[in-house]
Amino acid sequence: MKAIVQERFGPPDILRVVDTDRPEVGAGQVLVRVHAAALNPYDWHMLRGDPYVARLMGGMGLTRPKSRVAGIDAAGRVEAVGADVRGFRPGDEVLGFCAGSFAEYACTTSDLLVPKPASLTFEQAAAVPMGAVTALRGIRTVGRAQAGQRVLVNGAAGGVGTFAVQIAAALGAEVTGVCGARNVELVRSLGAAHVVDYTRDDFTDGRVRYDVILDNVGNRPLSRLRQALTPTGTLVANGGGSPGHVFGAIGSMLQVVAVNAFVRQQLRLILPAAPAGPTHEDLLAVTALIEAGKLTPVVDRTYPLTDAAEGVRHVEQGHAHGKAVVTVL
Repeated sequence: MKAIVQERFGPPDILRVVDTDRPEVGAGQVLVRVHAAALNPYDWHMLRGDPYVARLMGGMGLTRPKSRVAGIDAAGRVEAVGADVRGFRPGDEVLGFCAGSFAEYACTTSDLLVPKPASLTFEQAAAVPMGAVTALRGIRTVGRAQAGQRVLVNGAAGGVGTFAVQIAAALGAEVTGVCGARNVELVRSLGAAHVVDYTRDDFTDGRVRYDVILDNVGNRPLSRLRQALTPTGTLVANGGGSPGHVFGAIGSMLQVVAVNAFVRQQLRLILPAAPAGPTHEDLLAVTALIEAGKLTPVVDRTYPLTDAAEGVRHVEQGHAHGKAVVTVL
């Protein structure tokens, strides 16, 4: 099969297309014929081995990548199932987390897959797993947003933000989205009652206070974010950080944890790196919202498998609105 591989840590240019062996299916595994795979900030972090401290935590590999084939999100058809797998059979259309998804085939476990909603194309379906699950956890699980509350999503036009705005609106919250001028109408169309153009206005000036803030960007000091919260509001910090940092977003996350011990406001973290937590239940929850017409993936642009490096570069530079997707089949 053809696959995008990385033999070392580095910039997107190190990615290359190779012919390699198709994964073997274990007893508890599902082999997916990949039709499309989403590009995530997760991918460039794994590509660069950034932040460096994460290498010591075992998720990336210390001196070289732990996973040779890149990619984590996928949509496609089941090619084969292991002897212990129940609930899936060859030909089923699925979406989910498949390590090594920048390839024609990828293996995963059945608990990391769900049926693909019939209303979605494979490109739309590939955009769902990490972005929608992270948004669901940020808004519903960690943020505990409720109907009637004021919810602000910073980075509302991004891969997580476009899902978060829709999920908060589906819960009945009064949603404010923060984005650049070119994405104002997009964010409004997703269900935001108010849109803040960050190039003109500062949502942390304290004039409006929010019950829940999901911060996908990490471009405001914690003290300013707290100023935008109600006295008992909840801040959900979701990653962020830039390439080449020793600590990256981890330093900011440690600050959130430390300050939380001394304030009435709820300062929480959500780690978007997948898969972790009750992933299958979360995938079912977001596909249920899709089938109910309350959640629609926003696909920014697509790249053929051979141009995956260009797609990773696009996401790393922060240019994407919605999700960027690699088309494999």
